Amino acid sequence: MSEFTKTLCPYCGVGCGLEVSPPAQLNKATNRDNEGNPIWRVRGDKTHPSSQGMVCVKGATIAESLDKNRLHYPMVRDSLDQEFRRVSWDEAFDVIVKRIQTVRLTQGPEAICMYGSGQFQTEDYYIAQKFMKGCLGSNNFDANSRLCMSSAVAGYIQSFGADGPPCCYEDLELTDCAFLIGTNAAECHPIAFNRLAKYHKKNRKVKMIVVDPRCTPTAEAADLHLAIRPGTDIDLLNGIAHLLMRWNYVDTMFVDDCTSNFPAYAEVICHYPPEVVARECGISIEDLETAARYWGESQRVLSLWSMGINQSSEGTAKVRTIINLHLMTGQIGKPGAGPFSLTGQPNAMGGREAGGLAHLLPGYRLIKNPQHRAEIEEFWRLQPGQISPHPGLTAWDMITGLENNAVGLLWIAATNPAVSMPDLERTKKALWRSPFTIYQDAYYPTETTAYAHVLLPAAQWGEKTGVMTNSERMVTLCQAFRQPPRQAKPDWEIFAEVGRRLGFTKEFAFANSAEVYAEFVQLTKNRPCDMTGISHAQLQAQGPTQWPHQEKSDELRVKSDELRVKSDELRVKSDQLEPSTPNSPPQTPHSSLLTPHSQLLAPHSSPQTPHSSLLTPNSSLLTPHSSLPTPHSKRLYTNLRFHTPDGRARFGAYYSKGLAEPPNPDYPFVLTTGRVYGHWHTQTRTGRIEKICKMYPQPFIEIHPRDAARLGIVDNQCVEVRSRRGQAQFPAKVTKAIAPGTVFVPMHWGYLWADNAEANALTHPESCPDSLQPELKACAVQLTPISLEVPLPNYQLQSSQR
Repeated sequence: MSEFTKTLCPYCGVGCGLEVSPPAQLNKATNRDNEGNPIWRVRGDKTHPSSQGMVCVKGATIAESLDKNRLHYPMVRDSLDQEFRRVSWDEAFDVIVKRIQTVRLTQGPEAICMYGSGQFQTEDYYIAQKFMKGCLGSNNFDANSRLCMSSAVAGYIQSFGADGPPCCYEDLELTDCAFLIGTNAAECHPIAFNRLAKYHKKNRKVKMIVVDPRCTPTAEAADLHLAIRPGTDIDLLNGIAHLLMRWNYVDTMFVDDCTSNFPAYAEVICHYPPEVVARECGISIEDLETAARYWGESQRVLSLWSMGINQSSEGTAKVRTIINLHLMTGQIGKPGAGPFSLTGQPNAMGGREAGGLAHLLPGYRLIKNPQHRAEIEEFWRLQPGQISPHPGLTAWDMITGLENNAVGLLWIAATNPAVSMPDLERTKKALWRSPFTIYQDAYYPTETTAYAHVLLPAAQWGEKTGVMTNSERMVTLCQAFRQPPRQAKPDWEIFAEVGRRLGFTKEFAFANSAEVYAEFVQLTKNRPCDMTGISHAQLQAQGPTQWPHQEKSDELRVKSDELRVKSDELRVKSDQLEPSTPNSPPQTPHSSLLTPHSQLLAPHSSPQTPHSSLLTPNSSLLTPHSSLPTPHSKRLYTNLRFHTPDGRARFGAYYSKGLAEPPNPDYPFVLTTGRVYGHWHTQTRTGRIEKICKMYPQPFIEIHPRDAARLGIVDNQCVEVRSRRGQAQFPAKVTKAIAPGTVFVPMHWGYLWADNAEANALTHPESCPDSLQPELKACAVQLTPISLEVPLPNYQLQSSQR
């Protein structure tokens, strides 16, 4: 038996495999931290297909946080101005059950809300959905994926008919051109980026384009860095499309046979000529043309994006505009190509599969769809109509619901909204108004602890067994390797016990998480995310598995799909070994973009691609859309059929609207926020790890030297930053890595870790109308230098529970 337990890193969506062993082992010295405390040993799992043994500093040090400042026992108080008192689980459950019953009776189920997390395992997510949306009849379950991935979800659904990144990590090492926009992957998704960077370095013909107002470590590795003005992403993308059209880089057969709504898109991009786009974006025409030429000349283009695209009032439009470029050039469904969203949280994908947003149901179903609701009601043995036809409250709706007394009970689990939500002072005031808040977490204190009436100690990473799905749809079993401390319980067990005490005993008669997962995957049958062939036992025996993975598959379809993919991969590798003929643009560009559709789509002179060989007349691949996913495929849409009624992918035609809050004379700078390499979200874990805290002893604000000189700001000087909503203070980091007119602040520091350094005290809640994801990436601010000295307080959190 191996001394190591295989599990998954619980930080970002890359989903790195880890192997963990006890501090004490036979004939080895006990592994201890600097204070002498024994800690579990962690190393990368070389057999994990996603990470291949690599691990970043967060994953390498994860075990050091296991026993620091843990919440060990249930705690209760009657009002927020009182101290917590320790109670038994029975007492805590009684308080919660009585309050739920009271709110259901007096305000109705729509007054009950739960705010969850991508830190959940899929089993936690699923039980929460069954409890809230099924048994209680409240769709008010949302997760911090609303702040992270909901624009990617909406974009995929609108363009392809279903959620789900169509690519895989192998594509990072097969592409001709990597187009990274709105992502600092080198710091935020380091292991995935390392795979791309190594491949890029070895293959000089491979191009990397990075679009970011900051010159990040990601941008430093690029062949072309486009430092566009914040809010001009759609201008840039439409400008690239304009040049691709002008230069005749359009896969006409794919567009005609596999897509819809192209004429509307063609009309929009007519209005984005290079001189206009360059001026709006703040880049040169030459750089814009280089980006378009890199895309057009490549046989395999892979786009990658993250929060810089999603966290926007135009988030869904930006995602679809990226996808448009893939559709017009046929760059999807083949190795090394496709639109690939990099997931922010370790199990945000699993949450989406389980229905873990306010508009979703398990198995990639939508609450608004009556057939979807009926399917879930029948499976859960509910009365018809038990599931409300109305999407529930989003995370921000819950805050406004507290303001207007529409929310009678708020249950927060595994997330820290008192730091992560936008317009933070308003958020805190709303949380203070909550008549009853349950807060379920592994750590104590966090910033949200101050707003809770009940604290529930949760088991965390390594203390419960369950499943997580990463960015490439890879499902991994995360096995427990230690017991939860004291009285901590897995999240799903807490939800299930409350359900049973409310009378839903049959609905939550699960002996373990394997039984929970076995029930959940039945709801994915014949859905785009079909996982009926995956179980805890299968994952333990065969290792991480990508979906779709059906229980029973037609062998001919499987073999045909595998042969087609292998053929494409061989073609890619052959192209990498032998010089290829570039798709040079014609000497004379189109005289006008306003020509008839047939003329705009004249075939270009590129060599035949895998797509064109598939698009023969009366091809069986173009039969009417089937809801069945292609089984066991690394990539989605290899058969060029999409999850839309007609089987065609849909172009989205969008004009750029810009920032929801552009700069003005009173607030002349654009503030953008993000992560640093070592920290994770609100530091609930990483703030307790000594090595990481030494790497990042304090927050900071990046400002360009030209702006700093104009304001009289010098390096490390304290700067007050004000928006229309609040203010914060940060030491200045004067650097040419940030574009003039833009400043950057990391989002990790709440009041427990630094004084007056909360990035989201400045941000606004304006959101994308489709995804309802707030524009956390940009707001208008003013800067004022304060002093020349910045103290470095030593923030040491002491647990109040022994």
